[in-house]
This record gives sequence, C-alpha cells and structure tokens, in this order.
Amino acid sequence: METKIIVINRDKSFVKGLKYSLEQDNYYVESAFSIKDAVEKIKRKDYELVILDLLLPDGNGLNLCQTIREHSQVPIIIVTEKKEDISKILALEYGADDYVTKPFNILELKARIKAILRRVNMKNPQTNSQTIKIDDFIINALGRKLIIKNESISLTGKEFDLFYILISNPGKVFTREELLETIWGYEYFGDLRTVDVHIRRLREKIEKDSNSTQYIHTKWGVGYYFRNKKDNAAVD
Repeated sequence: METKIIVINRDKSFVKGLKYSLEQDNYYVESAFSIKDAVEKIKRKDYELVILDLLLPDGNGLNLCQTIREHSQVPIIIVTEKKEDISKILALEYGADDYVTKPFNILELKARIKAILRRVNMKNPQTNSQTIKIDDFIINALGRKLIIKNESISLTGKEFDLFYILISNPGKVFTREELLETIWGYEYFGDLRTVDVHIRRLREKIEKDSNSTQYIHTKWGVGYYFRNKKDNAAVD
C-alpha cells in the first residue's frame, strides 16, 4: 500500500517538483496551497505524513501545525525558507517532528522521510503485544498511547518514542546524539537542541512540576535518563 503524503506549500512549481520526486519512490502525494485547502483535505483523508511550509497565503503554517497536532499524531516535516533559530524552535514547540530549510538536498529530505516513517511503522512483537506498567504509567506500545493515573496523555510521535526509550531503560543516561540518532533516525542532519525542545515538552506533559522533575532527569553535560519512584525514594 502506498504511503499517503500531503505537501502544503504556496509555491506550485516547488510542489510539482517535490511531488514528482517523491512519486518516483512510490509515495502517493497530494497537495494543498493554502491553510483552508489543507484543512479540508486533512478532514477528508488520513495521511501518513505532512510536509508543511510556514509561509502560506492565508496564514502562518505554525498555526496549522498546532491545529493538526491537537487532533492527530501524524508526522509533520516543516520545509521552509525561514532559517531563523526561533522559527525552528517554535515549529518544534508547536508539534513538528522535523525542520528542513530551503534549499535542500532532495536525498536528505527523502532520508528524513524514511527515518520518520520507519520509526512510526516500527513493529516489535516482544513489546507491542503487551501493555507495560511502570509506576503511574501505563504504556500501550502497539496503540502508542500513554495513560497516567487513568488520564490519557496526548503525545506526538517523537514525544512517545522519546519517553518510551527512556522509560524502557531506567537509570541509563542517553546522550543527545544517541537520542537524535535513535529516534530521529539520522546522526548529523539534526540540531541537538531538537532533543532539548522535545524533552521540555515531554516534561510539561508528564511531570507534576516540569521545573522540578520527578521522572525525566538531566545528567548535566551528558544527556537525559528516566528514574522511577523506587530509585527516587532511595535518593531522597
């Protein structure tokens, strides 16, 4: 079955070229040239990936990114001319999974797409067939759902993967480079701050006080790790 992708960009020439290139790799690609057009298509059809520009004729792509993320965990790649760090940080804060600036190498973009789709479609029969319970967390690896004290927590795909790898290895410190390579699927394409942004968003969702973390801890100068209640009590 073909992977369905929607490209949302105001530049029809750019969309035409990208669509042609992706179709050579057997992706099914649809396009939208405005927020209004994109919203209508996303309501009617399920896509496996969204490629979104920030500069759209009827509004800011960040708002569309946020709207999509409120209702779906579909991976979102921002492809835009905006190179400012603040634009990248805001995009990640609003729920984007990746950020690519123009001009770019089409092979790099394809590598990022494959990495994201591989992660989303990853099947591990040893874990996906069961529900994992740790402390206050209930994790459904197959359904990619997280419940904390009977409350369902909405996580993006990257946030879920980040939390899953940390909670599955309590006490193990992962460097930013390891997390970037393991979760994002590439080693040097990404910015290490991408990991920091996702950790901060994850803490805001699972910690009682994101400024005084109980579960996701920082090993200064190294990386991040998960510590369960038992180990927290021992430290206290």
